[in-house]
Amino acid sequence: MDCLTEFFGCDVFDDRMMKKYLSADVYRSIRKTIDEGEELDLQVANVVADAMKDWAVSKGATHYTHWFQPMTGVTAKKHEGFIEMAPDGGVILEFSGKELVKGEPDASSLPSGGLRATFEARGYTAWDPTSYAFVKDNTLHIPTVFCSYTGEALDKKTPLLRSMEALNREALRVLKVLGTDDVKRVTAVAGAEQEYFLIPEDLFEKREDLKYSGRTLFGAAPPKGQEMEDHYYAEINHGIKTFMEDLDLALWKLGVPAKTEHNEVAPSQHELASIYNTVNVATDQNQIVMEVLKETAQKHGFACLLHEKPFARVNGSGKHDNWSLATDTGINLLAPGDTPYSNMSFLLFLCAVIRAVDEYQDLLRLSVATASNDCRLGGNEAPPAVISVYLGEELTGILDSIEAGVPYESTHEELMRFGSKVLPGFRKDHTDRNRTSPVAFTGNKFEFRMPGSSDSIAGPNIMLNCAVADSLKVFADKLEKAKDVEKAARKLIADTYKAHKRIVFNGNGYGSEWIKEAERRGLSNLSSTPECIPHLLDRKNVDLMKELGVYTETELSSRYEIFLENYCKTVSIEARTMLRMAVSQIIPAVEKYTADLASRAGEKVKLDPELECRFEKDTVRDLSVITDRIYEDSKALSTCMEGVTEEEWEAKAVRIRDTVIPAMEKLRADCDEAETRTSSEYWPMPTYGELLFGTK
Repeated sequence: MDCLTEFFGCDVFDDRMMKKYLSADVYRSIRKTIDEGEELDLQVANVVADAMKDWAVSKGATHYTHWFQPMTGVTAKKHEGFIEMAPDGGVILEFSGKELVKGEPDASSLPSGGLRATFEARGYTAWDPTSYAFVKDNTLHIPTVFCSYTGEALDKKTPLLRSMEALNREALRVLKVLGTDDVKRVTAVAGAEQEYFLIPEDLFEKREDLKYSGRTLFGAAPPKGQEMEDHYYAEINHGIKTFMEDLDLALWKLGVPAKTEHNEVAPSQHELASIYNTVNVATDQNQIVMEVLKETAQKHGFACLLHEKPFARVNGSGKHDNWSLATDTGINLLAPGDTPYSNMSFLLFLCAVIRAVDEYQDLLRLSVATASNDCRLGGNEAPPAVISVYLGEELTGILDSIEAGVPYESTHEELMRFGSKVLPGFRKDHTDRNRTSPVAFTGNKFEFRMPGSSDSIAGPNIMLNCAVADSLKVFADKLEKAKDVEKAARKLIADTYKAHKRIVFNGNGYGSEWIKEAERRGLSNLSSTPECIPHLLDRKNVDLMKELGVYTETELSSRYEIFLENYCKTVSIEARTMLRMAVSQIIPAVEKYTADLASRAGEKVKLDPELECRFEKDTVRDLSVITDRIYEDSKALSTCMEGVTEEEWEAKAVRIRDTVIPAMEKLRADCDEAETRTSSEYWPMPTYGELLFGTK
């Protein structure tokens, strides 16, 4: 391999390639669009398109595609060839600025929440020049947004870009009033930690539940799970290490700065984390990560599971979203510095986040609400459904002292010492790490730990951007009227913390005591998706989005419908899969085993009438009872599904949560019990032990 610094991003039309393929004037024009949001002239777009085509063809590309992120949670694309007919009957390679900046995919067959009907099929994709194009699978991928013929956003990218603009606008107002005039742009930055499972692909193919729903709907606990805590950070075995090496190479070529990889807590679970980037680019890159994870896994004989809870009774998978704010001058606005007590800018932006999380708990919670994430949240590996902010003792102490109007006396130990002179001392961080906190300050950023592993990080970051932008707008409105800005800022910090410190919790979020305390504080506890999604249309939330220019009321209504519809369809697919597996696989397998046992017992008694055959008789009797329960459970689940007749998605989602899911849990419990009593040679699918410990 060539030097990594040169190899990295070799399949990306990044700044290096633009300098190489574009004239100085065109390069400056496109950089102005990227850096300052200036509109791109079509003549410039024509030049960029031609250069991009030449570069892509040199990389082996024959097609191009507008790569977008519809409301399916995955990416979409339509491939177009570069070829055009030549007058002599041959072909020429062409790619115009019009083709670069605009595409026309079908908008009626993707989720629209009622915005597009079949007879209103036209939609548009538009180039996002702030995210670099790349070549993958001999195709030039052009990152784009996706909207309807009438201009409504049908994707996750458009409102994300809008939220970034709103956040930039309000952050600049605050910085200007604080006297920071050299900053021209403030950008939300993010880094996603992607958790995933790898299992043998041949075993995956033998499990209908994994193929149809992405998770195991049945499975008894193996003798060993994660209780020994021996998989976390353990030595990576050869097969997985080889996979990770190929994964890194594939991602690095595509300009994704994959940096950290390790074994996670559960058996066969792993994590990959990337270096920070602007939120929209980080979102694009995380979508690439999920695609390449699956592709690379398949090449190595694995199936990559991105579901939030593919296995019961072991840790599920999340996607921690590390979020911060950076200026174009290279300043992290959430970096405390050496003296956070006197760092006015840091404290203001810190309090902006505290207020944002408290005011918009519901928006943050619903941004991660899916049927699959409902299976994970509240478990020992994931935060509870109650939103809170972890600050750590020092920052909490600073804010407490500001609220009380007294000087802060630091008790923060400057150096860590380990009792041996040969071990180095180093500066202790301002905060600990609280893995139970949904929103934790971790040194110079906030870690939003609730997003699920299969979901796009666009939604959570849209809500974070909007909520913080609202706080900054309130701050700017007050500070711009102040005669003494420093005095007003310190009062604003004290007043904001006093009004919103109920959201700050530095303790154990897993404890039942916290749930009671959160209720006493008046914090919301939205434990399921059907509880969360209706809050999207709360008046305060609609007004926020409209005022910031991030969503129209129509766009919010469409997402309300899409989210609930997706919940209902996801659970329905799981329920139908369970019925199919229980009736056509599990019951016949158990019946075959019990029939064979009864036959063997009869043969034994023929040989010796005095034999009691207690094992055979007890097992046949017990399994027959369990089989009858499975049969009744299946009928009950089928009846529950038939009973879901509500026309409105919200009522349907509630009915599914309250009737279908409990019936699924009952069916699973009895099937799992049957598995523990049935000979493994009869059991019709790979067991948890095989799936979790079969990776070599």
